[in-house]
Formats: sequence, structure tokens, C-alpha cells
Amino acid sequence: QVQPVESGGGLVQPGGSLRVSCTAPGFTSNTCDMAWYRQAAGKQREWVSSITSIGIRLYADSVKGRFTISKDTVKDTVTLQMNSLKSEDTAMYFCKTLGTGVRGQSCLSTWGQGTQVTVSS
Repeated sequence: QVQPVESGGGLVQPGGSLRVSCTAPGFTSNTCDMAWYRQAAGKQREWVSSITSIGIRLYADSVKGRFTISKDTVKDTVTLQMNSLKSEDTAMYFCKTLGTGVRGQSCLSTWGQGTQVTVSS
């Protein structure tokens, strides 16, 4: 089972920007979907954004208009560009592949290790 690898987290001030990335081998060739989740300390993991194999983008209401999800098919990488960051965005960010692949197989991956995003002044 594929384990995605997240990267790019860090410390930013409120109103700032940060870009996190996720690499999952086979994501592009198998035509899988990809989703970003986040989990703040003491809270449940929540869905943030998704991009389907055909390029449809979806966002949680809490990040709509501030975050942008995109993919690089050459690098098997999905990126989440986060702008106008708020303290409420502080969390560990995870990605996961989903859906049904080109051969009818399940695209479900394990959780990656995550990357920490901290928004603080």
C-alpha cells in the first residue's frame, strides 16, 4: 500500500502564505484522486481539499477562497497553496490518495507522516 510523503510545513505569521506538497507514487499513472486533511491539537482530523483524477477541485468552507489545490502529473505531486493564513489553520497536514484507479483497483493509501503548519505572530 502506498504511503504519501508530505512536506513544506513551517511557521508563518497570520496573513502569510505557505505551500505544502504531497508526493504519492503512481498517483498520476493510476488516475487516482488526492485529498488533504488536517488535524489540530486536541481535535479530530478534518477534510480540507481534494482534486480528482480529471481535475475537479473541492474545498472545505473554512478554506475556500484562501487555499488552492493543484497537481503536477510529471512529479506525482499535489500542492496546497495556503494564503491569508489564520491561527485556526494551525494543524498537522496530511494527504491521502482515494478513488478507483485506471485498472479498477482501489487507490486508497495509508496516511503519511504529515507536515506541521503553525500560524503565529
